[in-house]
Amino acid sequence: MMKRNPADASTVILVRPCADPGIQDIEILLVLKSSRDSFVPGNYVFPGGSIEPSDYHPDVDRFMLGIDRRRAAAILPDMSQPQKAIGAWVAAFREIFEETGLLLAVDRNQTPQTVGTDDEVAKFGSYRQALIRGEITFSRMLEAEELFLPLENLFYFSHWITPEPFSLRYDVRFFLARTPLGQTVVCDGQELTNHVWVRPSAALQDYRGGRIDMVLPQLATIEELTAFQTVEQAVAAAIGRQVPAVLTRIEKIDGKNVEVMPDGTVFPVRPPVYP
Repeated sequence: MMKRNPADASTVILVRPCADPGIQDIEILLVLKSSRDSFVPGNYVFPGGSIEPSDYHPDVDRFMLGIDRRRAAAILPDMSQPQKAIGAWVAAFREIFEETGLLLAVDRNQTPQTVGTDDEVAKFGSYRQALIRGEITFSRMLEAEELFLPLENLFYFSHWITPEPFSLRYDVRFFLARTPLGQTVVCDGQELTNHVWVRPSAALQDYRGGRIDMVLPQLATIEELTAFQTVEQAVAAAIGRQVPAVLTRIEKIDGKNVEVMPDGTVFPVRPPVYP
C-alpha cells in the first residue's frame, strides 16, 4: 500500500478557570465531531483543522503580532515546508473562529475583540458563514475590521501524527490558549454538533466510563492537563516547551487493536479509531 503523507493541521486547547468558584481547577473545551465526518466521527476533540494556503500567504503578515515567519519556522523546524510554519498559528485562529465562533483577535491597541452585543454577534456571524462557504478569506475579515492576531498568545504544546496505514492522515500541531472573555461557543453544526466545557479529570472519567469517545492524542493531552489547577499553571508549562513529534502505530495484540506509543506503551482502542 502506498504511504500517504499526512496533511498539516492545527488544533487548539482552550482553557479557562472552572465555572464552579468552589473548585480550584481548569476547564477545557471539547467539541463533538459529526457522525458523518470523514475523520474520527462521533469523537470529542479539540477544535482545529487543516492549514490552508491562505493561512501562510504573504497577505497575512501585516495582521500578525508577537511572532514573525522566522520565529515560527524556528519553533516548528520540522514543518513540511518552512514557509508553512506561520500558517500553523493562523490556521489555529481561523479554525477556532469557523468551528466555534470564538474570535481571539485584538485591535490596533491590542484590546481583545468582543463578540457580545447583538451587532457584534450578527456581524461576526455573517463573516463566519462567509468563511465557511469559502466566499472570503480570514485576512479579508481582519482587514475590514482592523483586527490583528496575537500569535504570542498561542503556546505550542504537542505534536501528533496520524499513524499509518490510514488513507486520511494529519500532522497536527497542538496549541494551548486562554479562552477569550465575554464570548460564547456556538458549534458550526456541520463538522461539529456539540461542545462541552469540562475539567480534564472529568473528561477522562467520562471516557473510561464509555460515555464519550476520544482518540489517543486527546487522551494523552488531557491526562497531562490534569496536573494543572489554574490557567496560569498550564500556560507556564507550555512556554518554552520542548515538543517532540509523536507517531504511534496500530497493532493487533491478542486479537484486539491497540495503539502503541514510540516508547512501547500500549493503549487499547475503541473502534472506529480512525477512518
